[in-house]
Parts: sequence; structure tokens; C-alpha cells
Amino acid sequence: MAQLFFFYLAGVIVLTSILVVALRNPVYSVLSLLIMFFHVAGLYVTLHAEFVAAVQIIVYAGAILVLYLFVVMLLNVTREDRYHEQLPLGALLGVTLLTEVILLMLQPAGGTPSLPRAVPPAPTIGNTEAIGEVLYSTYVFPFEVASLILLVAMIGAIVLAKRDLFEQKG
Repeated sequence: MAQLFFFYLAGVIVLTSILVVALRNPVYSVLSLLIMFFHVAGLYVTLHAEFVAAVQIIVYAGAILVLYLFVVMLLNVTREDRYHEQLPLGALLGVTLLTEVILLMLQPAGGTPSLPRAVPPAPTIGNTEAIGEVLYSTYVFPFEVASLILLVAMIGAIVLAKRDLFEQKG
């Protein structure tokens, strides 16, 4: 039953990921991305990572997807601007990488299987406490740097969008 649920989630994730790139209407692409984010959160739930699933929905589906939608609506992208002249080369590289991944998955595992070692008992700390402790002690500097980079990117996108609006009026 769990395997069937996994294949359902994986199939919907692959299908909606393809639709994000293939759909011509940017709003429909963003909605496909929303469906994909929710199904990725479902995969996290099957892995017993409930906190990561909640963060997936709150951060990606809630914040970043709304930002994408506002940028798409603000920039008013036309069909001619959406596709790059290097699309055939990108498609060829994508098919090549997909073929390599499939060939690697079909190869038999090499070497002799190792015997499992005794694992010490894990402490009785939950997912949320463990993530919070590591995030705010070991990885506090990279966490703050990532938030600063996201802030700079958001300000840059707003400045670029405002500049285009002022050029069209003048």
C-alpha cells in the first residue's frame, strides 16, 4: 500500500513538473507548481518528516509561489519572451541527462554487501527539536546568509520591474 502511494505521488510530481515547463500560460504553470509542492510535502509525510512537510507547504506553496505569481503578473510576460533560442539544446541536454540517470539505475550494484553494524540507540528527541537545534547552532550563519541573498534577489526583482514600468510610461 505504501509503495502504491509513493508511485501515485511520484507520478503526479513528474507530470506536474513537466507541465510547469510545457504550459504556455504562466499562471497555469504556477498552479502546476503548486500541485507539485503539495505532493512533495506528501512524500515528506510518508518519510515521517512532518516538520519538513509543513515547512514545504508554508514556505514554498505559501510564500515563494505567491512571489512567483506576483512576478508573473507584474512583468506581464508575452509568449515571444518566454522561450529562449537555446531551447533545442536544453532539450537535448535534458534527454541526455535523463538517459544517463536511467542507465545508472539499471546497472547492478558492485562490490560485496557489507554486514550491518550495531547502531547506538538514538536519543528521544523529535524531528522539530533536532532541526531547530542544528539550524540555530551549527548552521546559523549559512541560514542568515541565505535569507540575505533572498532579500537582495527580491529587491532586485522589484527594482527591475519598476524600471520597466517607468520606461513604458515615458
